[in-house]
Amino acid sequence: MSEPDNSVRRTSIYDEHVASGGRMVPFAGWSMPVQYTGIVDEHQAVRTAAGMFDASHMGELELRGKNALDVVDELITNDLRKLVDGQAIYTCACNDGGTILDDLIIYRAAADRLMVVCNASNRDKIAAVVKKAAEGRCDFKDQSDETALIALQGPKAFEVLARAGSDAAQCRELKSFHFRDAVVANVRCTVARTGYTGEDGVELFCGWNDAPHLWRMLLELGASIGVKPAGLGARDTLRLEARLSLYGNDIDETTNPIEAGLGWVVKTDKPNFVGKAALQLIKAKPLSRKLVGFEVIGRGIARHGYVLRNMNGDEVGLCTSGSPGPTVGKTIGLGYMPVSLTEVGTRFLVDCRGKNVEAVVVKTPFYKRSL
Repeated sequence: MSEPDNSVRRTSIYDEHVASGGRMVPFAGWSMPVQYTGIVDEHQAVRTAAGMFDASHMGELELRGKNALDVVDELITNDLRKLVDGQAIYTCACNDGGTILDDLIIYRAAADRLMVVCNASNRDKIAAVVKKAAEGRCDFKDQSDETALIALQGPKAFEVLARAGSDAAQCRELKSFHFRDAVVANVRCTVARTGYTGEDGVELFCGWNDAPHLWRMLLELGASIGVKPAGLGARDTLRLEARLSLYGNDIDETTNPIEAGLGWVVKTDKPNFVGKAALQLIKAKPLSRKLVGFEVIGRGIARHGYVLRNMNGDEVGLCTSGSPGPTVGKTIGLGYMPVSLTEVGTRFLVDCRGKNVEAVVVKTPFYKRSL
């Protein structure tokens, strides 16, 4: 018998995934469900009813003290000072060269109490950066090992919450990117109207040991209206249709927010922040490449790492994400291309394992929910 792989961690909901038939795979150092009933089935559940994702592998970093807001604001590209208590903001954290360390959501409970949520693969890196910046200025604590995160996403998400208690039902009043504390199915949570699917819904932060109960109860309460557990596979197709970037694929420390289409989170008019000077220079010059969305016209699926070619067959770019889009009914992708080839309607080729397949640049997002 082989020894168990102790390097792969399990979230507190692991046993629930296995009991529900989740197919577990290693992801960012964690054993996570890639699918249960099937990627397309789970994808459609989120678009038509609601799906539940275990996001407990994400990192949660807490800062407290009178300088907490300044510490975080100096590390990110967006402007944290514009937030009110109970509001969250999407942003990038860059290095001095203006390339992306991670994309984050910052939650402002108060001016002296903030939470930074980072990607699982970047937890150690971002924790080290934030901890160093906080030294001697405010209190810092990595709460990741004590915090679980469940995403309830889809048009019926709030119908499920309404069944989870009167306090939970009031979360329907939350505005987008706002949050509040609430008791959900007898579990104390922080409920945020955020998500990574292109659908309405919430993300629920709770105690690590409370998560299995919360997971079971929400599935039980939502079963009659089509709520299903969903895995990493559906999470990827959902976020791609909504043109939401995936760190490690579409953005990383070789890309900057401007070329990645995230210029809207770069506020160079705010006081100094890490990467500001470099990003000002990048903004002042014409870009050499941009991340674009495309549809594959020929027979083939674009995948991460596939070479993109012009119509003469010359290598010009790289696919960063690609898959069939179950809702849009087309094979779609994202990739970096020279600016001269990024106009909507421009045709090019995707090298699908040695076969050049025709594709066309299209407007993104590929999918946008009706309000």
